[in-house]
Amino acid sequence: MSTKDFVEKDYYKVLGVPKDATEAEIKKAYRKLARENHPDANKGDAKAEERFKEISEANDILGDPKRRKEYDEARALFGNGGFRAGPGAGGTFNFDLGDLFGGAPGGGQGAGGFGGGLGDVFGGLFNRGAGAGARTQPRRGQDVESEVTLSFTEAVDGATVPLRMSSQAPCKACSGTGDKNGTPRVCPTCVGTGQVSRGGSGSFSLTDPCVDCKGRGLIAETPCDVCKGSGRARSSRTMQVRIPAGVSDGQRIRLRGKGAPGERGGPAGDLYVVVHVDAHPVFGRKDDNLTVTVPVTYAEAALGGEVKVPTLGGPAVTLKLPAGTPNGRTMRARGKGAVRKDGTRGDLLVTIEVAVPTELSDKAKEALEAYREATADEDPRAELFQAAKGA
Repeated sequence: MSTKDFVEKDYYKVLGVPKDATEAEIKKAYRKLARENHPDANKGDAKAEERFKEISEANDILGDPKRRKEYDEARALFGNGGFRAGPGAGGTFNFDLGDLFGGAPGGGQGAGGFGGGLGDVFGGLFNRGAGAGARTQPRRGQDVESEVTLSFTEAVDGATVPLRMSSQAPCKACSGTGDKNGTPRVCPTCVGTGQVSRGGSGSFSLTDPCVDCKGRGLIAETPCDVCKGSGRARSSRTMQVRIPAGVSDGQRIRLRGKGAPGERGGPAGDLYVVVHVDAHPVFGRKDDNLTVTVPVTYAEAALGGEVKVPTLGGPAVTLKLPAGTPNGRTMRARGKGAVRKDGTRGDLLVTIEVAVPTELSDKAKEALEAYREATADEDPRAELFQAAKGA
């Protein structure tokens, strides 16, 4: 992310949410826009592809509470296009906002303990002695977004699925040089750094990507026919991705280093996979627990007994039904649910549903008539009317 991009880009506007939007609102807006602009749904549409990149970039920042806080603070600090120095601040300080929210994967601590966020900005801010060559940095690859649909069982148990994804990678035709002959020249404007400084004397100086070489530091004498001199081209590949057990519908998984390759020895970006889970005809899901509704007869509910209950992918379990079990009661079969992060399993929540027969044999009808006569003095609605009168 360049200084100019950082100062001018409004990620809230990209996602169409207010600055005080909740995490849920940001997630909802991102998912809607990502679906509409995903490359797989807009084949050959360059504008949709560029829009998808902007949406993903905005979500990477605003979807992470820590990054969002840093972004908001830095926007307030650099919102006018320059550092808000007090009166009398002399000298020219060259610094580069760079990949403000990036840093090494894993968020390792940098000098001063800022961990690759604003700490890197302030660390570079007071590094007056750094030469032009010291600012040349490897470029991290872009993050890539994809989607996968799993069956209910795959989501519970985990699965390895093939995932086809498209991203920017070094152009194979020119080996990433951008030059048809493989001999680009160093940009005379930025002297190969890919950056130029701006700012007047007696104030801080900001750096922006060089417009002549577009931040590459190199200029192709004979631009490659495939990448048009950029050194990057669209590449498609299929990879096997392991989806961990226990994922839920709509969950976003981050796979470090599985995104687009970096430039000049830079690390690869990350791959974000949004998981969609198909419904199951029998089982449902509630956090780490599975749910199932089991019908029982009136006699089983009234007299009690043993009821067999199916499990997902395993043998049936037997539950002891207490006498007088009411309709809608939930019982628990421990360890028969979804896999948790620590490898243990949740429970299977069994809801009892008393099945009312639609047709009765003569014998069954006689038995029920006898039961009705035997319980004629009982009124299950007496307390209901009494409570209604007293309210």
